[in-house]
Amino acid sequence: MDLILASASPSRLSLLANIKIIPTIIDPADIDESPLKAELPNHLAARLAKLKADKVSQKYQAGYVIGADTVTARGRRILPKAINDDDVLYCLKLLSGARHRVYTGVTVNYLAEGKIVKSSSRLVTTIVKFKNLDQYEIDEYIASKEGIDKSGATNIEGLASKFVSFINGSYSNIIGLPLHETYLMLKGLGFNQRG
Repeated sequence: MDLILASASPSRLSLLANIKIIPTIIDPADIDESPLKAELPNHLAARLAKLKADKVSQKYQAGYVIGADTVTARGRRILPKAINDDDVLYCLKLLSGARHRVYTGVTVNYLAEGKIVKSSSRLVTTIVKFKNLDQYEIDEYIASKEGIDKSGATNIEGLASKFVSFINGSYSNIIGLPLHETYLMLKGLGFNQRG
């Protein structure tokens, strides 16, 4: 039975491969990811994950669909997915010397006969603390371009790893998919990775 990942994220694919779960179809959901007015970051992550899974589920007759969305926040403030150097600078200044939260919403749908038969959703939170960043560290990170297209402009697998002084919670969640929870959700819905 097909396993459909409603995301084109190389990080999510790589994470799943680490636990020998290989999606048979990659079909990123085309949705509006803008926050609603006064929407909290944890609600945004959960809502977008479900929206992605449900939208992609409409296209298939059978299988398992994984939708996920990662949001980085400082307090109630949602940090952008960086699209340029100014975004990266904005995020680094907010994160420097402070704790922040990374929320990933995950929804897994089980499809049969073109309908969602069963669904499971989870929201996972990881707390991360960055050291105080000096100007050289900020400039070096911006020049690396690692923060572009990343939630909160941080790539914990790259240069930003040296800024992290503390993590409380799932490491894979920071990268974009909480593996333990995703594995349990798939298993609970009857997914058999042996085929």
